[in-house]
Amino acid sequence: MLNSSELLGFISPDLSHRILSDTAEDNQELYDSTLTGVAALRHMRIQFLKRQPKPARHSLIIDSLKRPAFDSTASQLLSGWLIKHQSEMLVQFLNSLDIPHEEGVVENLPAEVADEALETAVVKLLSAHDREIIILYLHAFHNMNETHWPNLEAMLESDDRLQFV
Repeated sequence: MLNSSELLGFISPDLSHRILSDTAEDNQELYDSTLTGVAALRHMRIQFLKRQPKPARHSLIIDSLKRPAFDSTASQLLSGWLIKHQSEMLVQFLNSLDIPHEEGVVENLPAEVADEALETAVVKLLSAHDREIIILYLHAFHNMNETHWPNLEAMLESDDRLQFV
């Protein structure tokens, strides 16, 4: 399964820049944390990053976050962006599976979900949301949670609808 740094390597440049731009606009704490993490792991001063024009800065950040050493920082960025900017999709997915949540955030996932319920939830997502974001979300959901559903893992590995192009 793909970890967060690998996911950033598979998504389109447009989506990766959108994630950073959205985060910079309305989640400054997460954006600054991402900058700090990248600067520390690249052994550079954060002021160097902040002085760069945003397109160049974002390219450097994304290129960095694609590396395995940056996986923790990539996970925080993806998780924060999904919760803040894709909450409608998260809520729809969890509601389809009858999983209690608070605005798309779950405390305890069930150990398993029925194949039919998972298929129905995925079909609903695919009919209502951007495919690339759905794929990103489902991989991140599977990767970032302690509970791993074998049927979701199988879908992510073999279902053509859930493969990055």
